[in-house]
Amino acid sequence: MKLKHILITVGVILVILIGLKLAGVIGGNKTEKVTTEKASDKTVVETVTASGKIQPETEVKLSSEVSGEVVELKVKEGDIVKAGQLLCKVRPDVLQSGYERTVATFNAQKASVAGAQQQLIQNQANFVNAEATYKRNVELFAKKVISASEFDAAKAAYLTAKATLASAKENVTGAKFTLEQTGANVKEAGANLAKTTIYAPVDGVVSKLSIELGDRILGTSQMAGTEIMRISNLSSMEVNVDVNENDITRVKVGDKSSIEVDAFSDKKFRGVVTEIASSSTAVGTTTSTSVDQVTNFSVKIRITEELAGKQQSIFRPGMSATVDIESESLTGLAIPIQSVFTDNGSKTGDDAKNQGNQENTDKQKSKLNDKTIKQYVYVYDASTKKVKKVEVTTGIQNDQFIIVKTGIKAGQEIVTGPYSAIQNKLKDGLVVEKTSKDQLFSKDAKK
Repeated sequence: MKLKHILITVGVILVILIGLKLAGVIGGNKTEKVTTEKASDKTVVETVTASGKIQPETEVKLSSEVSGEVVELKVKEGDIVKAGQLLCKVRPDVLQSGYERTVATFNAQKASVAGAQQQLIQNQANFVNAEATYKRNVELFAKKVISASEFDAAKAAYLTAKATLASAKENVTGAKFTLEQTGANVKEAGANLAKTTIYAPVDGVVSKLSIELGDRILGTSQMAGTEIMRISNLSSMEVNVDVNENDITRVKVGDKSSIEVDAFSDKKFRGVVTEIASSSTAVGTTTSTSVDQVTNFSVKIRITEELAGKQQSIFRPGMSATVDIESESLTGLAIPIQSVFTDNGSKTGDDAKNQGNQENTDKQKSKLNDKTIKQYVYVYDASTKKVKKVEVTTGIQNDQFIIVKTGIKAGQEIVTGPYSAIQNKLKDGLVVEKTSKDQLFSKDAKK
């Protein structure tokens, strides 16, 4: 009897243990805690992010065409100037004397032309007289009134006068050509002299002054020359950024943009894409083992706020800025981007540790952009407390949400975290415990 009681007791204990085992109370895995969010309609704006420098849309670089010493400097950096305003002068001594020499030569040549014309008039008179004498002698010689020697002398005088007249005409023509040449020399010397005085070509602000009074500068006739200053239209500013070749196909002229300027970290400005480079710029990046070429395209974004009607803007050329170009916007069923995973997904770190980690976000977005890989989410069933693995197709995305085209419906609860559980621990039909983000991450942080 005693043995029988012992066997019954052992049997009861075994039944209880088996029940607890099946219920998962003992000997089973700990129930996974997850956070969820209902799928709902949201407006998702897909952006392309790039960094660059602020610059004026219009900037004129001024250089002197002649070399010499700066003897007058009428402006300083930051001055507002008008088109035609005197900016500076280069010492004109050498060019001034050259101009005066050409003017003197021109005047002398004018006198030469006048002398040649007077000589022509005299030679014309001599020719007329010699021609008349020759004609009379022809008649007299025919009547045997004069001798042959007298006739020959009259004929020679006529031919000489004729040749002298032709020569005088050529002299006048040549003198006029020389006068034209010296006149051109005067214009050239005058133009060169005028180049010593530099005027503002456009309205604007002296954004950069590269010289000081007394500096010697090199003219553009000798290679590139010395840059004197820059005049910019600071009422129209833009950001010049480099966009990676993987993103450039999503950027279009006219795309709206959000601009963050480092100097104004508490404010965002609006902009619009105005220009996209047709050719790329390759930038070398050095790693520990190799040098890689990064291919970028230059994109210009006009800043559309704060500048209208202002001569001076709050921005300065060279300020650093980060631009989010809004390449596409779509309203539809959306869920947090970390909810979507692939069979090829790999753990990149606990969600609590990786919140705000841009590198992991980029890795996740890269996987989701590959449409050849199947994508899934876990749908939470509140009645059974189980999760179901559901295949979905997705659309555009931003750093937080992704559009879901097919696979789920509005109102369904989608598992949103932790990221490590979604990637590695959850499976179809698994019982989970729903909790809030604050409780989940505060508990993980304590661990």
